[in-house]
Amino acid sequence: MAKRPRVLLADDHTLVLEGLRRLLEDRCELVGMVEDGRALVDVAPRVAPDLILLDISMPLLNGLDAARQLRTLVPDSRIIFLTMHADPTYASEAFEAGAAGYLLKRSAASELDVAIATVLDGRKYLTPLITSEALRASVPRSVTVPPTLGKLTPRQREVLQLVAEGHTAKDIAARLGISVKTVEFHKASLMDRLGVRTASELTKYAVAHGFTELP
Repeated sequence: MAKRPRVLLADDHTLVLEGLRRLLEDRCELVGMVEDGRALVDVAPRVAPDLILLDISMPLLNGLDAARQLRTLVPDSRIIFLTMHADPTYASEAFEAGAAGYLLKRSAASELDVAIATVLDGRKYLTPLITSEALRASVPRSVTVPPTLGKLTPRQREVLQLVAEGHTAKDIAARLGISVKTVEFHKASLMDRLGVRTASELTKYAVAHGFTELP
């Protein structure tokens, strides 16, 4: 009998996780289910999955930034995004972040099987629900992102998401292992770089660029 692939699931909706578990448990070894991006980057190195199935919009750390960390933490794990975002810009950034596959939550269950088989075979998979034009744009050597967004450091991206989700500076400092003063410095730098003046405007920016969903 062929070895069953070890799969780690990440989505902030319990019903989605349960649905994926039921779809996959008969042919995959499920090594974990987590509901936020920070838990994902914590658990993945400990369970060493063959495959990570994750969403883009997740609390604490979005899927794109989580994937960038996973590329270093678990370089042998293959990453598939399962998301509602059909915009080719998201697909482009996902592949640039290290994804091997990208499909939509409205994809058929049978397509998930195809995607898993494809990426475990060492190839890339993009759902045909995204247009052929998007396909050509989605696996570039360099990704097109909003110019200002592309200039943000990984730490600034983390702070931006946590601020947008309503976390206090003290809470952000504790989560990231930095001082409150450093959090406030990053927040001020973000506002200056993005040309916004309030936390509300930061939140709107974060939502518009897929860092988080509306609180």
